[in-house]
Amino acid sequence: MNRNEHQKDGGRKRYRLFVLLFALVIGGTGMLSSGRASGAAASETVYDTVIAGGRVINPETGLDKKGWNVGVNGSRIAIVTSKPLKGKHVINAAGLIVAPGFIDNLSYNPNPLGVWNKIADGVTTNIAMHGGTSTPKEWYNYYAKSTTPVHFGASFFYTEARNRYGLSRYDSARPEQIAEMVKQAEQALNNGALGISFSLEYVPGITAAEIVPMMQLAYDYNVPVYFHARYSDMEEPGTNMDALNELIGYARRTGAAVHIDHINSTGGTFSMKRSLSLLEAVRKQGLDITACVYPYDYWGTFLNSTRFDEGWQSRFRITFRDLQIAGTNHRLTEETFGRYRAEGKLAVAYAIPEQDVVKALKAPYVMIGSDAILEPGHNNHPRASGTFARTIGRYVREKHTLSLMDALAKMSLMPAQRLEKQAPALRKKGRLAKGMDADIVIFDYKTIKDRSTVEHPEQLSDGIRYVLVGGRLVLDNGKLNKDIQAGQPIRSEFVRVKSGAGLLSWGALQYAVVDYKGMPYVDVRSLEQQGYRLVWDKAAHKVIAKLSNSQASPVISGAELAPSEGMLMLERGYRLEAGDVKANLISIGTRTFMPLSLLDKLGLEVTAAGAASWKAS
Repeated sequence: MNRNEHQKDGGRKRYRLFVLLFALVIGGTGMLSSGRASGAAASETVYDTVIAGGRVINPETGLDKKGWNVGVNGSRIAIVTSKPLKGKHVINAAGLIVAPGFIDNLSYNPNPLGVWNKIADGVTTNIAMHGGTSTPKEWYNYYAKSTTPVHFGASFFYTEARNRYGLSRYDSARPEQIAEMVKQAEQALNNGALGISFSLEYVPGITAAEIVPMMQLAYDYNVPVYFHARYSDMEEPGTNMDALNELIGYARRTGAAVHIDHINSTGGTFSMKRSLSLLEAVRKQGLDITACVYPYDYWGTFLNSTRFDEGWQSRFRITFRDLQIAGTNHRLTEETFGRYRAEGKLAVAYAIPEQDVVKALKAPYVMIGSDAILEPGHNNHPRASGTFARTIGRYVREKHTLSLMDALAKMSLMPAQRLEKQAPALRKKGRLAKGMDADIVIFDYKTIKDRSTVEHPEQLSDGIRYVLVGGRLVLDNGKLNKDIQAGQPIRSEFVRVKSGAGLLSWGALQYAVVDYKGMPYVDVRSLEQQGYRLVWDKAAHKVIAKLSNSQASPVISGAELAPSEGMLMLERGYRLEAGDVKANLISIGTRTFMPLSLLDKLGLEVTAAGAASWKAS
């Protein structure tokens, strides 16, 4: 039967795809027996923990059900159901919200004081992407040994890497220093760093010559680059729009994903409508750009930072009286400003129009990030303790800025999705479903609110009743259990091409087949041999395969097909669509591979021909 006859048959006839070698690798027929316990057997299961009768919300699927139950075994969610469950330990969640634990992806190092305020604010994963470390191997080892109640991860922090060379904040790195730091960053990613972070406003000496090579590395490794943008106001020279256009330019040039830190205080203050419109436009063009916001109309930073260089009053439209030393009730004067600046104190600045916060919260690609963690001395912005409770209490319940579902997505699912392409641990977080990690927050929607203030940033949030991290109760009926420290490291991981790639023979031609996580993938251009024309939709990140009357000339063949051993195999979010048939793709260098099983779905016969070899006809 030729290709046209296949199509006349409407695709109803399907041939079996034999991938016995790969089936053996992933467990063979043993996979078929999972999940088939009878209803009676399931009803008799006794779970380690049961969360009973709550309003269960899963942002990923839109599930929002009252009176449902969650069963937890070990560190995973075993079941989410309307049926009653038995448990060794039962939490009565009647009248409470049961949601995925919050993920703070714009935090700092998980110090032993601040992590407990995070727990009390519903945070189960604390990721230092505004800062981080230049030596992640040592960083991860340190926090794994010191133990912490929250999961933890970090970026490669470019400022810290620069500091090793004695560069001032106004100095630019030399070419040889840049080359060495790129090597350090690559090693850092292979040691688990989740991305790369820049603080351009605080280190204005950083130039494009330093940023672009790091962005190219981030693209090659499929990780995002987090930016505190260069400007925070609308005063010339150097405005928010200039800052955003700089980042957009890097994204266009390199293809790397960009995240804009706290857009309410950097890149969007006094220009939020214009700033968001610009980002929305370039996102529609296919650029991978996201942002975050903290739900406060005042920012905070150290008085000895470049943010307070000459002209700050006009840039931020404030006076000395609009500054307050965090952790105290001291409003500043010109005299005390100089004294506290010499001491390097952190001050809050009442300088953000609340409407800017509201607009940022409503943007569908803007998530929540605190930009703080409480430290000894309490010289911290109150967002260190209250960001997540405040989002719900003030901007969902009181102001109706967001729906509860949208707010929960911005606090759990979206931060996970921002980093999960190369951090597989995050694919199990930010969701409330069977098989996901049992990182769960349970709160009272009627009473949840932030209690931290500028004077007392250490005050814990109200209304959060229970927090589970890895299935263990770290907050139990409002009380912290500091004996439980269940946090696990969140690291980037990379899959590389192994030796001995397989081949798919198609008539006189051959196409490379690679093993990706136990399944065979074939070069997507093999479809051209069957008369498909491949069209890239760059904005939508997909390949559209359409049947064509003209036979395509083979682009590749022979031994050159096999990707080199050690090349990165990446899930960039690309997909293939051929009519109703869809599949996710992987990238290896400049080439794209699809699941070999896709050919079967298209009605094309593929048979196993030997070890790592297939034949198609």
